[in-house]
Amino acid sequence: MSKELIFGHQSPDTDAIVAAKALSYLENKLGNDTEAVALGEPNEETKFVLDHFNEPAPRIITKAAPEVDSVMLVDHNEPQQSVSDIADVTVTAVVDHHRISGFETSQPLFYRAEPLGCCSTVIYKMFNEQHVEIPAKLAGLMLSAIISDTLLLKSPTTTPTDVAVVKDLAKIADVDYESYGLAMLKAGTNLASKSEKELIDADAKSFEMAGTTVRVAQINTVDLPEVFDRQAALEAAAKAENDADGYDLFLILATNILDSNSELLVIGAPTAPVEKAFGKTLKNNRLSLPGVVSRKKQVVPQLTDAFNA
Repeated sequence: MSKELIFGHQSPDTDAIVAAKALSYLENKLGNDTEAVALGEPNEETKFVLDHFNEPAPRIITKAAPEVDSVMLVDHNEPQQSVSDIADVTVTAVVDHHRISGFETSQPLFYRAEPLGCCSTVIYKMFNEQHVEIPAKLAGLMLSAIISDTLLLKSPTTTPTDVAVVKDLAKIADVDYESYGLAMLKAGTNLASKSEKELIDADAKSFEMAGTTVRVAQINTVDLPEVFDRQAALEAAAKAENDADGYDLFLILATNILDSNSELLVIGAPTAPVEKAFGKTLKNNRLSLPGVVSRKKQVVPQLTDAFNA
């Protein structure tokens, strides 16, 4: 059997990188030949996680076809979020926790998707089902991914399964998940050293909504005014990406991880569906979204419904 590459989405977050590592470990234990790779540089939060557990960052690829014939996807399925030549390789497996959109294959495949807070939670269940032990270091990485995706179990995407898995992984890794988790999340909020382009590229995904290409970036912070002091420069960076990459709308969701409130910055058009999605009127290109922390559950579905209405 030839080697397969396993990777998460572009602009990888902690779960995209950890889930690839976790699934690769499991697949290799089951006798397959896989390598976890990434479609971009780790962000500051992920670097903190990798450093904390003394784990190397995965190799970065821009194309898969020059190396392999087949791949496995984690933490995504939408083609525009995947490797640039995804159409040139065979997808043999997907493990995900997002909506399914624009995805099709010419051959049968293994597909595992569950409405859980984190892809690494799904993979934890797969370890248990295959009776494969999770090493302490990998447990720490998977714990970190769940903390990241659920904002330390505060996100509305959090399920009872995520809570139980966090507690189990914390025991295996011998980590106080609450104190570690807060330090980890704060590590990802150091914004001053980053350019506006780096801020909007660090955690961004593209979505097709009724023929409109919508880019949604999320910036985690402990101080929303610190983000919006740079509003003009953020708008300029987003407009440049709209022009360069063909996005119609670029939405920047700035989220305060301490009080679970967000503010949305909107660049491009049409803006009417954005206002309709949240029942508010844009002021200075912004919407206040108290209680909103999840792009997956509290932003993308509402936008999709508004565009399709």
